[in-house]
Formats: sequence, C-alpha cells, structure tokens
Amino acid sequence: MTVRFLAGVFSAATFFFATAAVAQSDTTADSLEPPPHVSPWPDLSTGQTQQQRAISYQLGPEMQRGMSARAMLADRRRLDAALASLTPHRRGQIDAYVLAAALDSDPVFAREAREAGRVLSRRYDAEGRTLVLAGPDGEDDSLPQGSITSLTIALAQFAELMDPAEDVLVLFTTSHGAQLGLAYHDGDNGYGILSPQRLRSILAELGLERRILILNACYAGVFVPHLQGDDTAIATAAAHNRSSFGCQPDNDWTYFGDALVNRELRQPQTFTEAVRAAQVHIVGWELADNLVPSLPQLSIGRNVAGWLNQLEARMPDTASEPVGRPAVSD
Repeated sequence: MTVRFLAGVFSAATFFFATAAVAQSDTTADSLEPPPHVSPWPDLSTGQTQQQRAISYQLGPEMQRGMSARAMLADRRRLDAALASLTPHRRGQIDAYVLAAALDSDPVFAREAREAGRVLSRRYDAEGRTLVLAGPDGEDDSLPQGSITSLTIALAQFAELMDPAEDVLVLFTTSHGAQLGLAYHDGDNGYGILSPQRLRSILAELGLERRILILNACYAGVFVPHLQGDDTAIATAAAHNRSSFGCQPDNDWTYFGDALVNRELRQPQTFTEAVRAAQVHIVGWELADNLVPSLPQLSIGRNVAGWLNQLEARMPDTASEPVGRPAVSD
C-alpha cells in the first residue's frame, strides 16, 4: 500500500490518501472491472487564502470529468430504480433504513459495501429499506455507484420515507480518507471530499437525528466531534490523526470492515459490544503487523439506548457466517 500526497490542496491540513498502487489498464472492454486510479488528484478548492480554501473543502466539493454520457445515464437509472424500490416506514414501529456506500472505485470498498448492506439489513430488519451504492468489483456492476451526490440523494429519499420520531438511519461508508473528510474517488473521472461539516448539514437539513453512523476510512475520527449527539451512535475506523488498514484493492475486507461488520455485527450482541469486540481484533492485528494503532472510535449519545435497545430486540438470535477472505488470518 502506497501513500500519495495530494499536492495543491488545503495546506494547513496533512492531506494524505492511502491508495494501493494500481497498474493502468483498459477497462472499457469489461464493465465488471473497476477503473484504476492513475491521474494525480486535482485541486478541488476555490479561493486564494487559507481560510477560503478551508471553507471550500468544508462545503463538500465534488468533481466529475470525462465521464461517458451513456454510463452516466445508466447509473442514474440504476439509482432511480433503487430509490423507487424502497418501502415506507411501518407506523408504530421503529424501522431502520440502511445505506451502505463505497465512495472509492478500488474494488475492496465495493465488495465491503455490498456485504455490509446484507449484514446490516439482516441485523436491523431492514429488508426493503436498504440501499447499497457500490461500483463494479470485478464480478458485479449491477448497483448504482457511490458518490457524494448519490449518497446525498439517497439520504433525502430516506428522509421522505422515514418517520423521524420513530425510525433510525444506519449509514455505513467505506473509502480512503483524509483529515478533511471522506474521499470520493472514481478512477480518473470522479473526485470529492465529504467533510464532517457537510455531512452534519445534510443530516440536520433532512431531520435524520436518530442514527447509527459507521465510517470506515483513515482519519474518520474527525467526524466524531461534528456528528456526536444525544441520538447518535458513531463508530469510526480510526482516530482523527490515524490511518486504518487493509484497503488493498484485491482484499475482500479492510481491517475495520472485517472486524466489525463481517465478524461482530453478525453476532446477537449489542452495537457497543460489537464495536468493543472489533476493537480487540484490530489491536491484535495491528500489533502483529507492527502497525501504528488506528485507534477506532466509538461515541454513544445519552438517548440512543432508548431506541436502539428496541431495534436490536428484533435482531436475529443466531449468528450468520463471515464471508470472503478475511483481512487477517487469525
């Protein structure tokens, strides 16, 4: 795994992306193959001063360049169909709406988001209320792709179907990250930063207050102070100043995704118990590999237990089996 410095971005932040070295290849012949990252990351900010550039990144910039018009139309149709298939909430019952989004075209993230959607849907009784955004992973290209725009649209659709007084958003994102936020990176065509400030403003605008947020990326701890609250449970793959591991493109899971989603959230235990158990796995793997600890974070608001206990009372009482190649063999 290599680390690429993104020149030209907000200079006051240490802005690194952990990206796997991917050889340039022609993916046009087979749409199942994800596009590789080859070109340098562009400067997405506006303004000349440090303060102007900081504000620009906080607003969540996104850029598409050189995308095929037909591919864009096909993806929009997939997204529209997925949104139309969602079912409204059930009155008088706490319903979970699950959104799993891979924001990077490295196929490990697409594989992880697909299975996370299945695990979280089963755990939180969210059949018909689950949406997965994930590009091609080498075997499947049937889903709408993840991007900042598609994630925002999906959240807006959720808000129209949910009862904010009863229902819960379960959001899982997986991507590379930076100290400015989550990275959207689709080959050499799509770029963006989903900042903590931007995600907070989206959730506030839509009234999505009851929420479980699982953010899998380097530096994802930067989201905790911006998103924590009385009705928020948030788990991140790393502290605000730490990298997380396992994001090589040919993996099925990252360390955090394997530990939390593939292993512990399949078990009939509370969310807090699952996160704590996942942290133990990760600490052991990092020690064995002599890695700087990622320090996954957990924040549980004071009102969360009131609705999460009710929601988790309906989760299956038997565990499902982990799938795919583990991030680390125990």
